[in-house]
Amino acid sequence: MTEPTDLAVAASGADARTGLKAVLALRRLAEALENLQVDNARRQGWSWQEIAEVLEVSKQAVHKKHSGRTPTDTDH
Repeated sequence: MTEPTDLAVAASGADARTGLKAVLALRRLAEALENLQVDNARRQGWSWQEIAEVLEVSKQAVHKKHSGRTPTDTDH
């Protein structure tokens, strides 16, 4: 169970154990994707305010969460 569509199906199913495991996997995927896109936005010159607006959070929240991280190098 690794494909996002499989995870979405499992997360909405009746089996609580499978559903909760799928929710955890989706949460981890969403965090990884957010990190990737925040890194992309910063490399492209976006301000913390612009990123915050798109993510619908405060500038302070996005800055606190992402400013201390070392951006991943996705330019191969």
